[in-house]
Amino acid sequence: MKKLPIGIQSFEKIRENPEEYYYVDKTPFVKKLLDSGAAAYFLSRPRRFGKSLFTDTLRQAFLCNKACFRGLYLEENWDWEDPHPVIHISFGSGVLSLEEFTLKIESILMDIRNTHGIVYEKSGANDRFMEAIVKISRKTGKKMVVLIDEYDKPILDNIANPELAVAMRERLKNLYSVLKDADAHLKFVFITGVSKFSKVSLFSGLNHLNDITLDARFSGLCGYTEDELHRVFAERLEGEDTAKIRHWYNGYAWLGEKVYNPFDILLYFDKKIYRPFWFETGTPRFLITLLMQNHYPIAKLENLALGEEIIDSFDVDRILVEALLFQTGYLTIEKVETDMLERRTYHLIYPNMEVKSSLNRWILNELVQDVVVKNATENALVKAITEKRPEDLKAIFHRFFASIPHDWYRKNQLSGYEGYYASIFYCYFAACGFDVRAEDASNHGRMDLSLFFDTTCYIFEFKVQDRAGEGRAMEQLKEKRYHEKYAALYQTTFLIGVEFSKEDRNIAGFEVERV
Repeated sequence: MKKLPIGIQSFEKIRENPEEYYYVDKTPFVKKLLDSGAAAYFLSRPRRFGKSLFTDTLRQAFLCNKACFRGLYLEENWDWEDPHPVIHISFGSGVLSLEEFTLKIESILMDIRNTHGIVYEKSGANDRFMEAIVKISRKTGKKMVVLIDEYDKPILDNIANPELAVAMRERLKNLYSVLKDADAHLKFVFITGVSKFSKVSLFSGLNHLNDITLDARFSGLCGYTEDELHRVFAERLEGEDTAKIRHWYNGYAWLGEKVYNPFDILLYFDKKIYRPFWFETGTPRFLITLLMQNHYPIAKLENLALGEEIIDSFDVDRILVEALLFQTGYLTIEKVETDMLERRTYHLIYPNMEVKSSLNRWILNELVQDVVVKNATENALVKAITEKRPEDLKAIFHRFFASIPHDWYRKNQLSGYEGYYASIFYCYFAACGFDVRAEDASNHGRMDLSLFFDTTCYIFEFKVQDRAGEGRAMEQLKEKRYHEKYAALYQTTFLIGVEFSKEDRNIAGFEVERV
């Protein structure tokens, strides 16, 4: 019988036939959390990275269901004679209105009452939550374990509607505030979600909450490390191009070892094709809308440097595009620099080909209404690059800019900015899967755009001109000698100077030279 990966099942299902599953053993992290000294933890990870499965792992461990851990690390490294009562709350299912959200909380409280056999004497949701913790603890003579999965989903589902999102946040804040006052009755608290809202807005007073999101010791808690992939799935990897799998699905990092997206890996093993499985399962529409409404220079996403105050948290009324992209998994940490005052600067990049290509393709779909035209443009672009005919790009992009509706420009002044045109070129190249870099640094300055394919390097410079035929783009390419950076690495280098007319909103000059 073909084995199934553990990542797609709950522990109850696995317990029925444990020999039928592959096990990526994350149970050492359960022991590590308990031994680390803190009593309350917070973990932020993107969707479909195994947060819910790990939360269920914690639940079964504290309930002392030893049968679930046969052959795993925790089987011989846990006190199975000391069970603790567990309250497990999940907001993972459904997109809720405010009324439905109120009913959801009431339903959760009813389930807690029925499971543990207690009676509520108060009426408010937060009061009943406190009652549950205190009464169950006293009834069992044990401190409680509280696990909250997808704590932020009701907010994120409605973040495009700020008023509703704030209402959701305030109700959740009241519920979570109970954990502060119930501290004496709690043994262990674990809260997980996609985003990291500021403590002031959602966890006010919960000062002992230990955030392990960017703790290198726990970087591999969710996702598959390189070692886990090759050790657990060795037979599935036979005959596979592991470098290509890594290029497509690895690269997520939280100051520690890089990990693969487990959802992608499991579906790749099932279907044996490279597809953006994770991206297609629910890229938030609001994220794309936010990028487009703010006219964000997409090419800058290739290499962002942000301070800790931006990477750390955000709120409903202060949504930073960069923080949202990082927390939702569309950007990841490449490296961190610390200055003499211990201030950190985080350098963010796309984690892998799936995200880079898919996100840019989605953005292109927002600009180009005619999908047939877009696909034809992509096909022509790929042919021009792979056949070393960069001069063909002029006609390709001229047709594209001519297809953008005039009304789109009336809402903004983007036609006067080089960053806009650079972003369009960047999106197309990235969506096609090329190795493309924005503002690539050399010892002479920063190139607007560089693209690499096989043994050929393409270096672009963009200018917006007030008068036709100025020729400043190619002049700068030659003056700065950007190509010298890659002279020893590539057999052929093309310099491409592109100039745009602010008035016509299209290509006015296009020069190509081979060096």
